[in-house]
Order: sequence, then C-alpha cells, then structure tokens
Amino acid sequence: MPEPSTSSVRSPAVAGRFYPADPIQCRREAQSFLDAGHTTLGSTAWIGGVVPHAGWVCSGAIAGQTIATLAACGSVDVVVVFGAVHTPYRFEFGALDSHAKWALPGQESALPLDLERQLLGKGTVFGVEPRLHEREHAVEVEVPLLQLAWPNAAILPIEVPAVSMATLIGRKTAQTLQEAGLKAVYLASSDFTHYGTNYGFTPAGVGPAAMQWTKDNDRRLLAMIERLAVDEIVPEAAQHQNACGAGAIAATLAACREYGARQASTITHATSYETLAKVMPQAPTNAVGYASIVIG
Repeated sequence: MPEPSTSSVRSPAVAGRFYPADPIQCRREAQSFLDAGHTTLGSTAWIGGVVPHAGWVCSGAIAGQTIATLAACGSVDVVVVFGAVHTPYRFEFGALDSHAKWALPGQESALPLDLERQLLGKGTVFGVEPRLHEREHAVEVEVPLLQLAWPNAAILPIEVPAVSMATLIGRKTAQTLQEAGLKAVYLASSDFTHYGTNYGFTPAGVGPAAMQWTKDNDRRLLAMIERLAVDEIVPEAAQHQNACGAGAIAATLAACREYGARQASTITHATSYETLAKVMPQAPTNAVGYASIVIG
C-alpha cells in the first residue's frame, strides 16, 4: 500500500462537468452558494454536517447551506470530509489519498500530511489508497466551497465504505485530531435515495407519487441522523437503499459524538427532481435525494 507523497498533485476529476472549470466562474458560483446559505439555527456550536455531492446545478445551494452554517461558528484548523465511495473497489478502512495537494480551478489545496501519518499509526483503521480518490467526485465538489468558507484550514479527504467499521473510522479520526490539539469540523459527503429507471430502483413505479416515495424513503434515514443513531445508519441504508454514503454519515456522527454532540438539524431536504424544476425540468421518473444537515 503506498505512502502519502510530499510532492504529487491530484488533478481535478470532475471540473467542467460537476462544477465550473473556469477559475473565476468556479469561485463566483461557490461564493454565491455560501452567501445564500447562511441560516439561523440558534446558538448551537455546530461541529459537523452532511452535504450532497451532485453537480452544483442540482445540489450546490444545499451544500452551501451546511457549509455556511458551520463556517459561521468560527475558524478551524482542519475540515475532515468523509466521502461516499463510487469506485468499485472493496475495502474496510478509512482510505487516505497519496497526493500532497489537490488541484482545483485556479488554486490548490494542500493535504495535512503530518495528520495523515498520525492516522496511519492507528493500525488497520486507515490506509492510503489513491485508486479511491483518483476519479472520485464526492469530496472534490465540496473543496471550492470549503476553501472559501475556511481559507486557512487544511482539508482532509477520507473515503469511508458502508460497513460497520465506519463508526470506528469516525471515532479514531476525532480522537487523533483532539490529541493533536486541532480544531476541526466533520462533513459527510452523501446523497440519499437514488430512485428511478436510471438507477434500476423503482419500487413505487414512476410518476409524481414515486417522487414523493423517494422523499419518504429519505426521511427514515434523516430521522436516524437527527437522533445521532450512529449504529443504525449503515444497516438502514443497506436495507432501504436511501444513501450512497452511509459509511461517511456514520463516521461523521461518530466523530461528532466524540465532541459531545447531542443533536442534528435538517435545514433543507429536496430531490434532484425538485431542484432541477426551475432550470431544466425533468419527467417524474428519476430523483436523487439531497439534504443539508448540521450536527452539534
């Protein structure tokens, strides 16, 4: 298994498809999501959340709500992003990238290599696996927003499989950052139910009623997240197919609970069918669930 590099740079995998490749346009759109995303949710010191990771036209505004709400709580040293896994590779550890930096339109994001080495010292809980990051979009689409929200923070991507080990990955990550004296926020990059003919999942058929079924299927998992029911997340998603990043969500909840988190709040819950309605309306045959959630 490779070790983290001190010089290599990961090239963007989905710039120009999921978000703008032009640096000025990318920054402008990312800033617009953050500016519109501020919410008032009381005086809770939010320390984590869930963000969607589809193309920005579908879910950028919803991701901006989570990130802007967390950023309003103050600066941090590290933003940990636990990512959903779309790469067909079987593993049961927290997968770190081997690159020293990630290139984004017009800028770079340096990975915290010393912190990665500390995580690798936790036995088999973590490993370096660049194949799980090379073409993966789940973390990448968030990075331009994160760089604007916390310009002085390091961003640490960790791919997390949807297995019971996910909770331990979250706990060990939080404990390692606490031992290092680093202030952090934790994000799960996950979409929810992938419904429709495009995904081979149509238990309620197609049409408006099926689009509502998609949201109802999401709500079962959202209720568990709001209860911080960390051990229920992966089994629920396996049974009802209502998250692509169940491992990332479980890891985030586990990490936040290490800091004493007691609640989670859903800001927005929508589907791609709904978010695309104003810009490119779709037939009611496919929908992906998205939610902005904060944890504290």
